[in-house]
Amino acid sequence: MPAMLRTLARKMGLMAHSFSGGIHPDMHKLSAASAIEDVGISPVLILPMKQHIGSPCSPLVSVGDKVLRGQKIAKSEGYLSVPVHASTSGRVVKIEEHAIAHPSGMGMPSIFIEADGDDLADESLEPLTDWRNVDPTVLRERARMCGLAGLGGAVFPTFIKLVQDKRFPIETVILNGIECEPYLTNDHRLMVEKASDILDGMAIIMHMVGSSSGIIAIEDNKADAAEAMQEALDTKEGMDGVQVKVLPTRYPQGSEKQLIYSLTGREVPAGKLPMHIGVICQNVGTTKALRDAVMLGRPLTERIVTVSGDALPNPANLRVRLGTPIRSLFARQGLEDFSNIQVIHGGPMMGERLRHPDIPVVKSTSGTLALSQNAMQSAHTVESPCIRCGHCSEVCPASLVPNLLADFCRSDQFDKAEDYKLFDCIECGSCSYVCPSNIPLVHYFRYGKGQIALGRREQAFAEASRQRSEGRDERLAQEEAAKAARRSKVRKTHAPKPAAEPETNTLTSATDNTPAATAKPEEKS
Repeated sequence: MPAMLRTLARKMGLMAHSFSGGIHPDMHKLSAASAIEDVGISPVLILPMKQHIGSPCSPLVSVGDKVLRGQKIAKSEGYLSVPVHASTSGRVVKIEEHAIAHPSGMGMPSIFIEADGDDLADESLEPLTDWRNVDPTVLRERARMCGLAGLGGAVFPTFIKLVQDKRFPIETVILNGIECEPYLTNDHRLMVEKASDILDGMAIIMHMVGSSSGIIAIEDNKADAAEAMQEALDTKEGMDGVQVKVLPTRYPQGSEKQLIYSLTGREVPAGKLPMHIGVICQNVGTTKALRDAVMLGRPLTERIVTVSGDALPNPANLRVRLGTPIRSLFARQGLEDFSNIQVIHGGPMMGERLRHPDIPVVKSTSGTLALSQNAMQSAHTVESPCIRCGHCSEVCPASLVPNLLADFCRSDQFDKAEDYKLFDCIECGSCSYVCPSNIPLVHYFRYGKGQIALGRREQAFAEASRQRSEGRDERLAQEEAAKAARRSKVRKTHAPKPAAEPETNTLTSATDNTPAATAKPEEKS
């Protein structure tokens, strides 16, 4: 349905729970029928020190150390952070900077592990099979210790979401099985093959946040996944308040706020989180990883990755150890020559274009695509002037005005961009997809957000410097005042006393007043 008709239907109450905007791109789910395959362990695994939103980790190992699979090799620094674990047993051969999944080709300090082939595991974490009788705070700490982060792409540390707050009680847990990005099918296959494990993870989440109801959201282009989840739900005890809900396929329905509105009709206010309206949303892959962490005592050391694209001979869904070079995955599926090939990390709508495939699989690697040069050129042609057609505003799921936002960002009018709610943009790429002038709108938004963030950091640094300077001046003034007080005290204590006045004899004074007494000595003689 066109965006204008959908908006009209919503205003008439015919589609009360349908989020505004959205598009219907060609989905290209080439690997939807491909069962998950295990990938062999790479001879060398590369584990960056930052694989999530938040602060990077710091190494706990040194070159030459031997490690086990699941052993913590890097500790989290700060609250918004989770540790990194070894993906297999072996020896640390070096710790140095290596390229990560970023369009700039920037690097990140990484730990290189040479696999020994034994794949021995660290079994120090005991399984919590009786988790229903375990305090939620203990389970939350288990999620943090096991390095869980959102596997849907946002890689937000999972333990932060899984908290009971009496101010905002959680009424509904939503499992996100939408997977609306073209090409990606890793969540799809996980639901088909591991439905029961996903439900176990959902039960753990509901226990942790104190919720009694849940929704498993799946789009209607994944009928087999919906069927598998429903069959598993029918046989699972203690989940009477959970239902599988199938939604019409539309991008970007997998975005958290849009999905919540489609399912519940509740709108998450700008600057707020789903918990503020009594909802928590988790990706199905993250939920399965939580189940493994709690019930098996297994840290996050692997994930399902979709390897696909029109330039790849054999698209597939692979179970991959974190740190595996992406180049080896392409080679496994029949692609070794990358001439005139563009590599994408993630999906084509929100993923990052990479300069080369020599980067490791990390927690955010939901997929990796090899697209032909022709496909990329048709999607990235020369930019033309905006014709003010309004298509971008029609499809924006956040009800923004993308063309004006892009103008403000391009001309460095960042105050105006903030006034037009730049930070409400989820960077889904819908506006760029429909733009007849081929304007890379999302690139301008990212530039604007980056410049505003830089300005805020500089302002915060300047404010901190000002406070330090004022604090130093105040401290010096206090020290000078203390010194002056001490000097004054010393003067009062050690200053010489004034000389005493001589005593006066009254008789002598009276005699001295006689003329004889006042005569000069020479006159007496």
